[in-house]
Amino acid sequence: MQVEQIAVIGAGSMGHQIAMLGALAGFRTSLQDISNDSLTQAKDKLADIMDKWVAKEKITEADRNEAFSRLTFTTDLRDAASEADLVIEAVVEKLAVKREVFSKLDEIVPSHAILATNSSTIVSSLIADATSRPGNVCNMHFFFPPLVMDCVEVVKGEHTTEETAAVAMEVCERMNRTAVLLQKEISGFIANRILFAIQKEAMSLYEGGYADFKDIDKITKKALHHPIGPFELMDLSGIDVGYYVMQQQYEETKDPNDKPSKTLTEKVEAGELGRKTGKGFYTYDNKVRN
Repeated sequence: MQVEQIAVIGAGSMGHQIAMLGALAGFRTSLQDISNDSLTQAKDKLADIMDKWVAKEKITEADRNEAFSRLTFTTDLRDAASEADLVIEAVVEKLAVKREVFSKLDEIVPSHAILATNSSTIVSSLIADATSRPGNVCNMHFFFPPLVMDCVEVVKGEHTTEETAAVAMEVCERMNRTAVLLQKEISGFIANRILFAIQKEAMSLYEGGYADFKDIDKITKKALHHPIGPFELMDLSGIDVGYYVMQQQYEETKDPNDKPSKTLTEKVEAGELGRKTGKGFYTYDNKVRN
């Protein structure tokens, strides 16, 4: 199957950048969100990023303009997806929401269309049966921020056809992203299972009073040569994202060790979600948050 048109559902921190990757790769791309404000913010953010790329000579002015000419913004799910060959869902990390989105998409998209979830932890087998085409469902997990990070985990469940996985890999290649195919499903996939183990231990040490979160970040960077500390990374990716991921894992495993920590829960309840709100573990000014 030849992919010519892509729809990305959800214009948040992941979705708008995935959509631009599609447009830059030459795909006709629609970005859909239920919020006009979110779409406006997404368009402004992408314009700013692309202007910086032009200034740094990463792309030409013509490349920038051509990409935007291929990218449309809409609140209408049917307008976005009715002619799509591939849909990439990037909504909130809640299984019930994703299943609802996939069920609606199944009624809208062409029969050949592939439905992929960008979920960082939820395996597509938990979503596929909300559609009439489980063979066309897979994970395409882009890393944050997608316009910077050169990796995509394509996860093939038992329900996923070889063709679906192959097409997903090919699309990643056209987007100039390194795709790695996981032949079996596992919650959290590869990178996040390693990452969450580090973050969980860092949180345990912090809550145990062994060191301040800033010092744990410092040790991680200085001694282990990580480019960013675990608490800085939680702020960057969104504390609520990690919180919802852990909630989902707990729902699946019922293991108390998978429940969100007391600190994460307090941060989410206080609206301190990291860079996007101006405060998480660290405090940020408007300039940094944008």
